[in-house]
Amino acid sequence: MTDGPRQRSSTASSAKDAAGEKQESGGVALKKEIGLVSACGIIVGNIIGSGIFVSPKGVLENASSVGVALIVWIITGIITAIGALCYAELGVTIPKSGGDYSYVKDIFGGLAGFLRLWIAVLVIYPTNQAVIALTFSNYVLQPLFPTCFPPENGLTLLAAVCLLLLTWVNCYSVRWATRVQDIFTAGKLLALALIIIMGIVQICKGEYYWLEPANAFEPFQDYDVGLIALAFLQGSFAYGGWNFLNYVTEELVDPYVNLPRAIFISIPLVTFVYVFANIAYVTAMSPQELLASNAVAVTFGEKLLGVMAWIMPISVALSTFGGVNGSLFTSSRLFFAGAREGHLPSLLAMIHVKRCTPIPALLFTCLSTLLMLCTSDMYTLINYVGFINYLFYGVTVAGQIVLRIKQPNMHRPIKISLIWPVIYLVFWAFLLIFSLYSEPVVCGIGLAIMLTGVPVYFLGVYWDNKPQCFDSFVDKMTYLGQKMCVVVYPAETKDTSKEGEEMKEVTSPLAQDDCHKSEDC
Repeated sequence: MTDGPRQRSSTASSAKDAAGEKQESGGVALKKEIGLVSACGIIVGNIIGSGIFVSPKGVLENASSVGVALIVWIITGIITAIGALCYAELGVTIPKSGGDYSYVKDIFGGLAGFLRLWIAVLVIYPTNQAVIALTFSNYVLQPLFPTCFPPENGLTLLAAVCLLLLTWVNCYSVRWATRVQDIFTAGKLLALALIIIMGIVQICKGEYYWLEPANAFEPFQDYDVGLIALAFLQGSFAYGGWNFLNYVTEELVDPYVNLPRAIFISIPLVTFVYVFANIAYVTAMSPQELLASNAVAVTFGEKLLGVMAWIMPISVALSTFGGVNGSLFTSSRLFFAGAREGHLPSLLAMIHVKRCTPIPALLFTCLSTLLMLCTSDMYTLINYVGFINYLFYGVTVAGQIVLRIKQPNMHRPIKISLIWPVIYLVFWAFLLIFSLYSEPVVCGIGLAIMLTGVPVYFLGVYWDNKPQCFDSFVDKMTYLGQKMCVVVYPAETKDTSKEGEEMKEVTSPLAQDDCHKSEDC
C-alpha cells in the first residue's frame, strides 16, 4: 500500500516506457453514457445474482416458518428501499464515483474510508464472487449427481474455472464483458419468470397449502430472535448490489434525475420478483423439502417440469455465471476510486494501453476470490458479507445525518426526511446486536479482518517519509507490473462535485507529458 501522489511522480518514467508511443491520449476519461434504462439494468442486474437461488434455504431455516420467511423477504426489501433512498441523497450531494467508500471518506475522514475500501477488497468482493461461482458450479453439477450431492472438490474446481475464464474475458475486452453480461442476464430473467409462472399455475390448481395463514406460521422449530436476525442477514445477501449504481455516479447522464429514478424503479421491482419467487417455491415444496435441497431451483424444476427439468439448472447457471461477470466488471470502479485517492497500490489504478481494461485490478480480485474458495461453507461466506456490508451501510447512512448537522446549507438536489435514515439505523442496530449475539465468531472474524486495515493505513497511506529503499522497491514492482500487463494510469475526468475544480490532477505520468500537447488539457 503506497502513498498515492508520491507513487505517481516516482513512476513517471515507468509508465512512459511501458506505453511508449502507443498511448497518445494519456488514458481514457469517464464519459456520461449511462442513461435511465442502463442505470436500472445495473441495479437489477447486480442485485439478482445467486441470492434468490441460494438464500431461500438460509432465510427459511432461520425464520422457522414459511410465513415469517416471506415477511423477512418483504421487510428486507422495504429496508433496502429506505437505504437506497438515503444513498440517493448522498449520491447527488457528493456526486463522485466510488459509492459509500467516497461518502465515508469525505464525511468521516481518510481512515474510515480506507477501512471501507480495505474490507471491500479483502472480504466483500472476493466473498460475493466466490459464493456466486460456487452456486454456478452447484447448479451445473447437481443434475449429474441426482441421488447425492456433487463432490466438494468438483464444485471448487469448476468455480475456479468460471472465475479464471471470466477474468480473462474482462481483461481482454470491455465489449466482450458487456456482451457476456447481456446474454446471461437474459438467462437470469428467464429463470425467474419461469419460476413465478409455474408458481401461479400451482396456485390456480389449488396447491397453496403452505400459503394458508394457519399453515404458513406453523413453526418447524422454536422461534428465536437471534435466528430471525440471521434470516434478515441471509435475505440481505440476496439484495446485495443495490448500491452499485453509486459506484459509477460520474458516468450517469443527469445523475440528479436518473440516480433517484433508477432506485425508485429497480428496488420495488426486485422486491416483487423475490417475494413471488419464494411464494412459487412453497407451492411445490414443503419447508422440509426446501431445507433438504442443496439447489432449490433445481428441485423445484424437477417437481414441476418433468422431462424438461434440465431447463432450470441451465437457466440458473446462466444467471450465476453472469453474476460473476457483473461483479468482476463493477469491482474495478471501486478500485479506481480508491487508487486515485492514494488508498490502493498504484498498479491497481492502471489500464491496458490498447484494450483499456483494468488488468491488474481484475487479476487481484480474481486471486483473492480463488483464495476465498478455500472456505467451503457457502453460508458462512454469506454471513461474512451480510454482517460487514450492514456495518458499513449503517456507517454511511449515519454519515448522512452527520453531514446534515455539519453542513446544513450544503446544496442538496434531493433532501429526504431524517426519519428515513433513523428507521434504517434502528433496523441496522437490531441486526448487528443480534448477529453478534448469535454468531460472535463469524462477526468477530469480519471485524478482525476490517481492523487489520488500521496499521496498513498508517504505514502505507498516512506515513509520508518512507525509506528510500522501500520507495525504490515499490517503484520497481510497479514498473515490473506495468511491463507484464502493459498498463498505464488513466487520465482523470473533470470533478463533478458542487465545489469541483476545473480539472483534477492527471494521474497518468504518460498523460502528464502528453497533456501539454493536447488541446483538451
